[in-house]
Amino acid sequence: MVMEIEEVSSHEALPLLSLNHVSLLCRSVWDSMRFYEQVLGFVPIKRPSSFKFNGAWLYNYGIGIHLIENPSIDDFDTIVEPRPINPKDNHISFQCRDVGLVKRRLEDMGMKYVTAVVEDEGNRVDQVFFHDPDGYMVELCNCENIPILPLSSCSFKPRLSSFNRAASAKCGFMENAMMESLSMEMLNISF
Repeated sequence: MVMEIEEVSSHEALPLLSLNHVSLLCRSVWDSMRFYEQVLGFVPIKRPSSFKFNGAWLYNYGIGIHLIENPSIDDFDTIVEPRPINPKDNHISFQCRDVGLVKRRLEDMGMKYVTAVVEDEGNRVDQVFFHDPDGYMVELCNCENIPILPLSSCSFKPRLSSFNRAASAKCGFMENAMMESLSMEMLNISF
């Protein structure tokens, strides 16, 4: 079965496929590499040799982390002391299987963290927030506990072939794409 996503919005979005990488300035590539490898399980990958600055590329979980060394990073930041761990601050989030295990391992490593809980309609998400060596905040959570549902109240009609072009004008491209993806995941789970 081939699913085709059809654009029905009057505003055409850019032809994006997925998030590729997050690029982070760091004081020390080696300290940051060690953190992303040992704490988060990323693996160093080859970086283009044409770059004329110190950095590193890491990859895992379908996403890349690109580290760019800038020892004078503090010159650009007016806050010299470490920021408090604030779940409402900018952060990158990763889903994990076992939040309890995450907390135990962070404690074993002597890392400070803050926890939060999000509840919605009987679903619960446990979150753990902590900083990398440069103060960037990382969240680990069981976010899959809250389903991803489009805000639109459109009725979903999957388009399973290129011959079925009749799409509901009530739904936009993203709503249809999200519902098709959710439906396929539900089909895969049910077997």
